[in-house]
Amino acid sequence: NGVHIEVVANVASSGEAADAFANGADGVGLLRTEFLFVDRQTAPDDEEQRSAYQAVIDAMGNKSVIIRTIDVGGDKQLDYLPLPIEANPVLGLRGIRLAQARPELLDQQLRALLQVSPLSRCRILLPMVTEVDELLHIRQRLDALCIELNVSERPELGVMIEVPAAALLAEQLAEHADFLSIGTNDLSQYTLAMDRDHAGLAARVDALHPALLRLIAQTCAGAAQHKRWVGVC
Repeated sequence: NGVHIEVVANVASSGEAADAFANGADGVGLLRTEFLFVDRQTAPDDEEQRSAYQAVIDAMGNKSVIIRTIDVGGDKQLDYLPLPIEANPVLGLRGIRLAQARPELLDQQLRALLQVSPLSRCRILLPMVTEVDELLHIRQRLDALCIELNVSERPELGVMIEVPAAALLAEQLAEHADFLSIGTNDLSQYTLAMDRDHAGLAARVDALHPALLRLIAQTCAGAAQHKRWVGVC
């Protein structure tokens, strides 16, 4: 119907990014940075992270790359980051909440991201945001690190819409975020109160459920108020 829709790829390595680019992807909509942190005994340092992010950006030609900050915690554990056992891990310390509890992890990741080139093609995505203050705090931290590293250019900073609270606050988040990315897997399970890994319920976690579609519509309407780009993962 004449409406152009970007098709971008979810990737977890520079090899997958190269495959996506070769097959016509308009960019990377989500680089899962957890691949750098799992199955090892120590956290990757700044240079290892920078090199990995740079390789993905290089693999995508002139396309933009959305890089999600580390999303572990809950049911995704790291050997070198002991966390308390939680009764409801998907409702616990994960995503941006872990970054708040262990800010040095996020600071190191942001430093690495601020050193890629060209920075204009790197877009940073924050997982599990539920309120505007979380976004504002990370934006302040990003600004401080830019000053520390003498970086004049600011990369775009976006938030994942994967909990109902974020969808309902989409307009307020879009005022302060450069873009939004709807994570339909988590948004489905949190909206329907059904664990997507539950053998007896997984088939009912429906990404086309009317309630979920309303939240997606509300997210898009809120983003449109501030002319923000919206992706769907």
